[in-house]
Amino acid sequence: QVQLVESGGGLVQAGDSLRLSCAAAGRIVSNYNMGWFRQAPGKEREFVAGINWNGSRTRYVDSVKGRFTISRENAKNTVYLQMNSLKPEETAVYYCAADGQRWRGSIVGVTSEYRYWGQGTQVTVSS
Repeated sequence: QVQLVESGGGLVQAGDSLRLSCAAAGRIVSNYNMGWFRQAPGKEREFVAGINWNGSRTRYVDSVKGRFTISRENAKNTVYLQMNSLKPEETAVYYCAADGQRWRGSIVGVTSEYRYWGQGTQVTVSS
């Protein structure tokens, strides 16, 4: 079992930055690819960014490329999402998730491939 706890959300103005953290406990999370997703009211949960198990590769949705950075510290069992130049339309609950397959070669962007989820952290961007 893996427990994931997100933190770092809050209320910011457009153009501001936030850094989300995801602390993992339980199984050795360093064996799994990790992802950040978000869900806005009335919308489906969408993939934002992913990082492979050893941190050597990342993947982003096009809309956040150049502004968001995902990283991980396996020694601390923690994954981060640095978000810069935030936009009002990025207001959502942000979720951290762990891939259901150890050492997967590719970073997948579909929710069904992620087995463990955190409770989410609210990010609100005002205009």
